[in-house]
Amino acid sequence: MSENLDTYLNDHVAGSVLALELLDHLIDLPEAPDRRLLTQLRTEIQEDQDVLRQLIRSVGAKESPVRKAAAWLTEKLARAKLRVDESGSGELRMLEGLETLALGIQGKLALWRGLATLGDAVPSLKTLDLARLQARALEQFERVEQLRLHAARRSLSA
Repeated sequence: MSENLDTYLNDHVAGSVLALELLDHLIDLPEAPDRRLLTQLRTEIQEDQDVLRQLIRSVGAKESPVRKAAAWLTEKLARAKLRVDESGSGELRMLEGLETLALGIQGKLALWRGLATLGDAVPSLKTLDLARLQARALEQFERVEQLRLHAARRSLSA
């Protein structure tokens, strides 16, 4: 396995750590628009993280605890930034949190698409349904985008 693939997969695991932490925070906010949907997204992102972790093992790599710790810390710093920027209603915090989540899901879609180009070069990929993973990422993005647009209307028009 290439060192680049190892790094790339670990970067995406770190991104999923950040996404899960962010979702935990968004779900707990009083202004959370749809806790049920956010909780479902959290479950799906955890499942996608599990796929990535299994893929890392199957290609003979190891997870990077440093990258995961950096992602955890980044989310905590982002949370503090959102708190400082907030004007009081919590709406801007929700908008920016959802926007961050939407961007992360687009990154995950790029991951699945990138892996799909490898064909037979990485035999472990044959066990993955990359088309399904891509479709799920698109669907996740659409759900988050609906929430984000609603949050934009509420936050930016106030």
